[in-house]
Amino acid sequence: MSRITIKDKTFETSIPESEIQQRVKAVADRINSDYEGRTPIFLPVLNGSFIFAADLLRYLKIECEISFVKVSSYNGTDSTGHVKHLIGVNTPLEGRDVIIVEDIVDTGVTMQNMLKMLQEHKPKSLEVCTLLMKPEKLTVPLDIKYCAMEIPNDFIVGYGLDYDQLGRNLRDIYTVVDE
Repeated sequence: MSRITIKDKTFETSIPESEIQQRVKAVADRINSDYEGRTPIFLPVLNGSFIFAADLLRYLKIECEISFVKVSSYNGTDSTGHVKHLIGVNTPLEGRDVIIVEDIVDTGVTMQNMLKMLQEHKPKSLEVCTLLMKPEKLTVPLDIKYCAMEIPNDFIVGYGLDYDQLGRNLRDIYTVVDE
C-alpha cells in the first residue's frame, strides 16, 4: 500500500485503479442490459463524478446522452447537510430515462434533494448510479439501483473525490489514516 499526504492529512491506498475499473465495467454491463434499445440521459454530478462518468460512458454500448449538474453539501471533510444548488439542468428531461451519476453517496441528503428536484421535470424513469456508497452513514432512505462499491464510513480521496479540491487526479482511491 502506498501513502500520500494532502495538506494536513495522510492517506493510504484502499481501492486500486484495477479494482475500480472492474467495478465500473460491471455497472456499465448492467446498464447496457437494462437500457438496451433505449437512449438514457446521464446526469453526472460535478465535480466529483467526472472521472467515474467518463469511464462509465466509455464502457457503455447503448446510445446515450450526457448533461452535467452541480450541487454541493461539503465543506472540507464534513457534509454540511445543506444542499446548495449551483448549476441546473439545461436539457429537457420530460419523458426521458434519466440516470444520475454520483461519485459517492454517504448521508443521502444531497441525492434525496436531487431526486425531488429532478422528479419535477417528469422523467419517464429516474435512477441513481454511484461509484461508492457508505450504507452505515445513510440518514435517509434511498433506492440506489447501480452501486459499484459499498465502503465503510471513512474519508477518502482520489478517482474524482477530493480533500479541499485536491487529490481528484489520483488513479487509486485512498483512505485517510489516523496517526
